[in-house]
Amino acid sequence: MKPLRIALTKGRLESKTLDLFDQMGLDTSVVRNKGRRLILPVGDSIEVVLAKAADVITYVEHGVCDLGVVGKDTITEAGGSFYELLDLGFGKCRFALAAPKDKEFFGGYATKTIASKYPNVTAAYFAKKNMDVRIIKIEGSVELAPLLDLADGIVDIVETGSTLKENGLEVVEEVMPISARLIANTAALKLRKAEIEALLDQFEKLL
Repeated sequence: MKPLRIALTKGRLESKTLDLFDQMGLDTSVVRNKGRRLILPVGDSIEVVLAKAADVITYVEHGVCDLGVVGKDTITEAGGSFYELLDLGFGKCRFALAAPKDKEFFGGYATKTIASKYPNVTAAYFAKKNMDVRIIKIEGSVELAPLLDLADGIVDIVETGSTLKENGLEVVEEVMPISARLIANTAALKLRKAEIEALLDQFEKLL
């Protein structure tokens, strides 16, 4: 029987998931000393694939990985056809709308311009408010956009808010909370139901 293959988002979500595996009594030493390898065993029954967040979804959708651990931010922005099985409760932060401290964001009648790395999340949020906005996609430090008068506000991931403060911005409204989620390939959920459910049970007990 080939091992269950799980795509992990590299970095913090990867190490938090490995902590869960440790608590389950699985051997994560190979992954923790991985060098440059990207496909590694965890015990005999699991194989992990280390990937960027958006690629975790791609690998799970296409069935080359049975499961994935990825942030709700990536899931909401990218969408896709897979099952979201469990909120793992770590990697917590939030999407927030932030704007310059000295300006009343919702004041005035002009169409607002919003800068974000997450145009889909931003569009959905303002659609719920029935507000017309212009969205500019930024890849780097979104906080720069209001400073350069490119945007009236930003929608971004906020953990502590210190970066916003340092750049004269403040949270206007919380858009949605974010945490790591366990997702599954739709076919794998049928074909490897017993194995996936057993793993899910163990995760739920630990959480």
